[in-house]
Amino acid sequence: QVQLVESGGGLVQAGGSLRLSCFASGNTGGIDSMGWYRRTPGRQRELVARTISGGQTHYGDFAEARFSIFADFIKKTVDLQMNNLRPEDTGVYYCNADGLHMLPAWGQGIQVTISS
Repeated sequence: QVQLVESGGGLVQAGGSLRLSCFASGNTGGIDSMGWYRRTPGRQRELVARTISGGQTHYGDFAEARFSIFADFIKKTVDLQMNNLRPEDTGVYYCNADGLHMLPAWGQGIQVTISS
């Protein structure tokens, strides 16, 4: 089983930046992708950014040019750098890890609030 712990959320003004961090522990040997999803008011959970070990990175349309994902598959960490934040980015952000022979793992979620 994989446990994910998120940190770095909080309150920031519009136009500001935040960096979210996530650390995986437990049976992490099978992890080959890590990423971030979010749930914003009135919307279903959606992809923010996801990266596959040695391969591709995918961003949600809203994240292109503003957000960057950094994963270390040796340390089993994934960071999300968010710049030029907007009030509509307010929501709960979830770390995710996935791979072969494992169930997808989710963090508990971390609140991000952007004030206008």
